[in-house]
Amino acid sequence: MSILFSVISMLGGLAMFLYGMEVMGAGLKSASGATLKKVLEKVTSNVVVGALMGALVTAVIQSSTATIVITVGLLTAGVLNLKQAISIVLGANVGTTITAQMVRLMDIDSGGNVVLEFFKPSTLAPLALVAGIILIMFVKKHNSKNIGDICAGFGILFIGIMNMSSAVEPLTQSPAFSNIIEKFSDMPVLGILTGFVTTVIAQSSSATVGMLQAMSSSGAMTFEVIYPIIMGINIGTCVTTAIVCSIGSSKDAKRTGVAHVAFNVIGTVLFMAAIEIIRALGFLPNLWEKVANSGLIADFQTIFNLVTCIALLPFAGLLVKLTYVVVKPDKDEEENKYALPTLSDKLYELPHVAIAEASTAIGGMGRLAHENFRKSIAHMTDFDESVSIEINEREKVIDEFTDTVENYLVGLSQNTLTDEENEVVNLLIQTSTNFERIGDYATNINEFAEKIKTEQITFSPIATQQLEILLNAVDDIIDLTVTAFEKHDEELARCIEPLEEVIDDMVQYLNDNHINRLKGGDCVPAAGIYFMETLTYLERASDQCSSIAMLLLAIHDPKIRKNHHEYIHQLHKEKEGSYADEIAERRKQYLEPLVALK
Repeated sequence: MSILFSVISMLGGLAMFLYGMEVMGAGLKSASGATLKKVLEKVTSNVVVGALMGALVTAVIQSSTATIVITVGLLTAGVLNLKQAISIVLGANVGTTITAQMVRLMDIDSGGNVVLEFFKPSTLAPLALVAGIILIMFVKKHNSKNIGDICAGFGILFIGIMNMSSAVEPLTQSPAFSNIIEKFSDMPVLGILTGFVTTVIAQSSSATVGMLQAMSSSGAMTFEVIYPIIMGINIGTCVTTAIVCSIGSSKDAKRTGVAHVAFNVIGTVLFMAAIEIIRALGFLPNLWEKVANSGLIADFQTIFNLVTCIALLPFAGLLVKLTYVVVKPDKDEEENKYALPTLSDKLYELPHVAIAEASTAIGGMGRLAHENFRKSIAHMTDFDESVSIEINEREKVIDEFTDTVENYLVGLSQNTLTDEENEVVNLLIQTSTNFERIGDYATNINEFAEKIKTEQITFSPIATQQLEILLNAVDDIIDLTVTAFEKHDEELARCIEPLEEVIDDMVQYLNDNHINRLKGGDCVPAAGIYFMETLTYLERASDQCSSIAMLLLAIHDPKIRKNHHEYIHQLHKEKEGSYADEIAERRKQYLEPLVALK
């Protein structure tokens, strides 16, 4: 019965360990998610750099699965290619061993030394918990909760390890436990299988290694018992990767999972063979019977992952080819020249990263809409059927992506987000709609261009010249808007509203002029209809740009967020200052040349 209670106590310790890892990892990801994304985005085609970045990121966030989630999201979004993603995943195998290196603090023997006593888990864990609770409950400064989560998670993790270690002590007196350990010594394959199955169940290699480190406190486990288990653990962690990479992912994401499985299986086979050869030749005779402690387990896991990473990294290219054999490309798996980045809901775990990727994708959507606008206004006077087809193809991509990004952001908003993140998500949804409308107006103008050619309608020379100036102004404001959005540039965003006001004045002036031409018989009614409708769509496009500018400014200014109409109203009343100066400059650039035409 005492063994049953020990097992229950050990499972409770394991639960605390897992929860501590979850809390600490969540704090680390929240505190550094956006920075880690930028680090991974800088990975070049050099696989060594990729592996180093993968190891670094995993060591920081204490989770190879989280690193793989970020990597797969960036791969799906087109930021990384398959070879870069694979190199990061290989590095993540090394980075994940940092948890075991932390747990080795269990082996500290202070010998009465005050400093060493402080670093013993029995002292450090309660202190970390106290610090965490103070930061979470009483300190209200920016990022204090994230730091508190890190401290509290660290403390819970070690209390879980200590509980597991205490639960193992009665097992040392059990003959059944001794018999099991003996079987592991005789059958390395049993150790590999045990490590594999346990890791698949726990869904965490760090948790399984931590449990092994706790059991080593019994003093009954030797190196020849623990090394096959660690190898099995490394294969078992691939199952988690395969699940992460397979559900609702692109072909390349699935190939990343295949590469991770292949890497760990090949590494295990090669390392196992090397160990058996070393043992058969009589090298390191004292190692096999050496009693394992948490430090030896941590060191072997690190060495195993580091050596296999170094040995197989040069063959990353071959791993890529292998993945294409396993996950075969579809016949239509060709790059679409108008394709926008794919958004992966796996990034929901890291809201900072998910929001950043959605923003990047919406910026690409804005570029497509701008390109459509340029193409449509360019062939108002020189219609080209092939250009019209391109415009319609891009418009289809824009429309489909609008639904995709809105569904993605709505899904993200259903996760736990901060108030600031929720505001940004709402603003991004509105921005995507505004860009989509700009694309619609471009399509409307494209349809007019086709009708003008079909019906052989011509504008008067003066109307053509005036329209060209207005078209240039609208092209300018759309380009300015997309650039401001992509760069998150507030200064550029503030330059949009003055230009929009000038465009409104230009449209009003052209409307008045057009009516006068109709009255004077200088313009035929059929041409006048298309001219007036074109002015309407151009003005609406600039209005959408103004809305996007307000959304960009509202992210950082709650007053604008609450009432942007009042903000615009106050701007229009300004008689001096930067806004008035910008309007004067834009009038000189566009309105004055327009008025000067006779």
